[in-house]
Amino acid sequence: MATTDRFRRPHSHESLLDKLADKKTGPFATMVEAMMFAAVLGHRKGERIAFEKSDEPIRLALMEGRLYGDVLLDMLAAVEHEDDPKILGNDRQDERVLIFEEYANGGLAHLQTLINRQPHQELEVIISNLVLEGLRNPPEEKKDDVGEILASASLDW
Repeated sequence: MATTDRFRRPHSHESLLDKLADKKTGPFATMVEAMMFAAVLGHRKGERIAFEKSDEPIRLALMEGRLYGDVLLDMLAAVEHEDDPKILGNDRQDERVLIFEEYANGGLAHLQTLINRQPHQELEVIISNLVLEGLRNPPEEKKDDVGEILASASLDW
């Protein structure tokens, strides 16, 4: 299987991405950063949405050059396939990119819904409110059996 060196931008959200990464008024410096935020938002909201039509793809190297960019791809995939550690293998990069793209599309859809509900609210305020919501309300933690065992044992590392 060929490994992709790019990730797609959903065509249906191209105007939103343009606003998010506008050089003068956008809350993000680049489209890569906007897509990264959208992927995290999509995952946080449980909105992974497939899409067919895309605009010009973005080089994956641009995301990998961002702080934690390459880690984001791996983390989303690891959480999505928690019982399949092989998802992190080099031969499955295409799957990890697809997971990222679909969560980003879900995040963009969620953000667009918020914008439609609050048409007079500035985009930066909506983004700030989402970040504050994430900080105030961390996602519910899953039970961590391994962590519990390690915490209860008196291991002297």
